[in-house]
Amino acid sequence: MSTRDFLVELGTEELPPKALTTLAGSFREGIVKGLDQAGLTHGEVHSYAAPRRLAVLVKALATQQPDRVQNIDGPPLQAAFDAEGNPTKAALGFARKNGVEVADLDQSGPKLRYVKAVKGHPARDLLPTIVDQALQALPIPKRMRWGASRVEFVRPTQWLVMLLGSDEVDCEILAQRAGHESRGHRFHHPEKVRISAPANYLEDLRAAWVVADFTERQELIRQRVHELAAAENGTAIVPDDLLDEVTALVEWPVPLVCSFEERYLAVPQEALILTMQDNQKYFCLLDLDGKLLPRFITVANLESTRPDYIVMGNEKVVRPRLSDAEFFFQQDKKHALEANNERLRQVVFQAELGTVYDKASRVAKLAGYIARKLEANTDLAERAGLLSKCDLATEMVGEFPELQGIMGTYYARHDGETEEVALALNEQYMPRFAGDELPATATGQALAIADKVDTLVGILGIGKHPTGDKDPFALRRAALGVLRIIVGRELPLDLRDLAEEAAQLYGDKLTNAQTLADFMAFMNGRYQSWFVEEGIPVDVVKAVQAVNPTAPLDFYRRARAVQAFKALPQAQALAAANKRVGNILAKRQSAEPLPAVDESLLQEAEEQTLASAVALHQSDAHMDYPARLESLAALREPVDAFFDKVMVNVEDPALRNNRLALLAQLQQLFLAIADIAELQ
Repeated sequence: MSTRDFLVELGTEELPPKALTTLAGSFREGIVKGLDQAGLTHGEVHSYAAPRRLAVLVKALATQQPDRVQNIDGPPLQAAFDAEGNPTKAALGFARKNGVEVADLDQSGPKLRYVKAVKGHPARDLLPTIVDQALQALPIPKRMRWGASRVEFVRPTQWLVMLLGSDEVDCEILAQRAGHESRGHRFHHPEKVRISAPANYLEDLRAAWVVADFTERQELIRQRVHELAAAENGTAIVPDDLLDEVTALVEWPVPLVCSFEERYLAVPQEALILTMQDNQKYFCLLDLDGKLLPRFITVANLESTRPDYIVMGNEKVVRPRLSDAEFFFQQDKKHALEANNERLRQVVFQAELGTVYDKASRVAKLAGYIARKLEANTDLAERAGLLSKCDLATEMVGEFPELQGIMGTYYARHDGETEEVALALNEQYMPRFAGDELPATATGQALAIADKVDTLVGILGIGKHPTGDKDPFALRRAALGVLRIIVGRELPLDLRDLAEEAAQLYGDKLTNAQTLADFMAFMNGRYQSWFVEEGIPVDVVKAVQAVNPTAPLDFYRRARAVQAFKALPQAQALAAANKRVGNILAKRQSAEPLPAVDESLLQEAEEQTLASAVALHQSDAHMDYPARLESLAALREPVDAFFDKVMVNVEDPALRNNRLALLAQLQQLFLAIADIAELQ
């Protein structure tokens, strides 16, 4: 079968930079899906994206759709023919619908079937529909119209290139007639660019000052930014999302170093970095000590004969932004951080749970309670709790919400608060995302846990559970944060204890009678998603959850021990035996507790051996979880022998109960750590 390369490029006005990679990826997926559904074989598929274009290049695309057989099922045979074997109306109608006689239909199966030979179409006839459907399926939240056209797309379209080999694919899509002609750089090469063949796409555009490959453009920017930063004796801050956005803004990237006045360095560098990154899309520079340099890198979209003009323009633009940050910082320092609590008395945290100030007051008391549990400084924890939300009322955080906590640390230091209290104001929000650092100070740990537990208990306590993708109070993130801090910092804290204390601090505000149960269930639900990331299988998590440990650090240690036990050769047999033991004990008719094992009733050698082994392992309670489970692995042989040779449910009730008691002791050895029957 002959093949040819296929290229489609849709030219538009500037596409949304934050959505460019998503649009490009979806366009490629749509093309591939369409080709596969049409049965058109192909080689590699490449996606290209720049501010004014989306393109897909398909290597070695089959030029002809293969012939195929289509099976169309009709009515069941019993409904298609009467008792004399004559076709019914159902059979006649099905045959007529398909343009054949009943005798031409396949009657070998349970239903009438029309086997239709379908001749393949040329690829050039199928491609317009495939491309159009791929474009219509793009994830565009809101489409727009332009001019008098009724066509809708994310941005007005300007041109369309569709080539199969060197031949045009004749069609019109999104108000554009397909052809060979693309467009070059808006300023360096505004003329039309003829794409000679799909394989020449990148080079034809490069000659017109367009780097169409997103990845290539991105690497050019990354490499040049780091080179320029090194020349300034610094390192560049290059966040992935910012790099993606800048790459989506330029077709011909030219990074340039700019500067700003050193007096702005008196402002917290996080605020300066944030405004330069978010508002201006600049890459900031740090010195070897991690301090901000009065330099930044902008990425121009052209090769200017006077780059100094571009530098001057960007320096002029950034100055008001930095001046605003400086002004906010100076204004906030005119009064003590604690004074902001008065404003927070008027700010609602949640209508049923009170104000932000009410929350801070509760968090202060809960943080003090946790600090006592950790044998940390209670006064520092309570002070940090009282100040924890004060920076939310500052001018700086009002302008840059992302700086909550960070600015609290700066203002607390300015007011002369102890360093641990100042650090805790930022640490309360840790971890902000998966993999983020955990609070380092004891005060920060107490405050971070208190803040999150207060939110969890409060919101669950008024019955507002997260549903599906809706989690307006970020309860899932808060729950994971609590677990990560307790486990990561190895803190001896119990979730039920924390929840009870938090609920008591709410007084009569909580209306859900099942608040504590809902809290524990919600927290237990977070273990599975987190531990899977840690490489702990789901069945291991369920085995530990079955015994309901309430301390996260204890839960984690049990899970790691069970994971190690699962890898032992004896594990599966013991898991099966424990499941069997559980089933036997569950079928007991009497609700009376089982007696202690009576050695005089141990008749068979196998039950005597098992009883001795169980008694020996009962003395291992002082060992840690991994050692105990490893030791219990030695029970496989006596357990197997017991079930092979000993009948448990015998007629003699004393003998039966004694054997059941022995099995209960065996089960309890494992249940003291986890229900390993869940490993089945």
